[in-house]
Amino acid sequence: MKNTKTLVGTVIAILLIILLANPQWLPLSEATRESVRELEKTFFLIERSGRITLAHILTLLLMIAVLWIVNTAVRAIIRYFGQKGRRAETVANMLAGAFHYLIVIVGAVWGLAILGVNATAVLAGVGIIGLILGFGAQSLIEDIITGAFIIFEGQYEIGDIIILDDFRGVVRNIGVRTTTIEDAGGNLKVVNNSDIRNFQNRSRNQSLAICECAVAYDTDLKKLDAVLAAGLPAMYEAHRDLYLAPPRCLGVETLADSGVNLRIVADVKEENVFAARRQLNRDVWALFNGNGIEIPFPQVVVHKE
Repeated sequence: MKNTKTLVGTVIAILLIILLANPQWLPLSEATRESVRELEKTFFLIERSGRITLAHILTLLLMIAVLWIVNTAVRAIIRYFGQKGRRAETVANMLAGAFHYLIVIVGAVWGLAILGVNATAVLAGVGIIGLILGFGAQSLIEDIITGAFIIFEGQYEIGDIIILDDFRGVVRNIGVRTTTIEDAGGNLKVVNNSDIRNFQNRSRNQSLAICECAVAYDTDLKKLDAVLAAGLPAMYEAHRDLYLAPPRCLGVETLADSGVNLRIVADVKEENVFAARRQLNRDVWALFNGNGIEIPFPQVVVHKE
């Protein structure tokens, strides 16, 4: 879809150039046509007439075909090397985006040269306009520079899970200007690279699935230790797809009103942290329920005198 839009835009631009270079094809007054001819004499060098012939059009089409082949070949090579890991994919995406802009610039300059445009005059005009626009494009330049530092410093890569402000998601793309993050619900957040500050990269280290559960105060501690010693390794064997190691009991977290709160944790990958936490809660409840260990709930004790 993106390539189709680019092709359509290129064709429209070529048609506009051809029409402007041949004002006799347009419903213009003679005075307006004379003004256009004066501009042509300044900017066009084709026999000082500004007329675009069939040879120029064919050369322009050949140039577009060459650039398309080069672009396709280079992007295929970039994609090939981008399959060698997250880091390679991240760098490949950045290079592909930068190469796309480079092809557009080369095509524009080359196409104008084929049409006989006075490149010196055009570049001089572009330089002045660029100087004026440069003051208003500081955020764009900052986005590009920040994106380059993100890539080269490896702050995060495609596939990493990051938390930016209150948004947690997977990095789907790192472009020249923006980073795209997808949350668990499939919602996409597109952020300018220069706006990415104070984020957490949750994929660099292992994460913990945490289960806090309570047992009654009259629980037999020896029985509890034996149940945990046998049950926690069994949980790991049953769910190796979620747990990286057997869950472990860290001990008593708090002495609550209704029972003794225990903390049980399991090492997991960040992308599995929520699924693993749900599974760990279920496994602990099933373990305690199957071994007669009471999980208390708030109760009101009434004393009668």
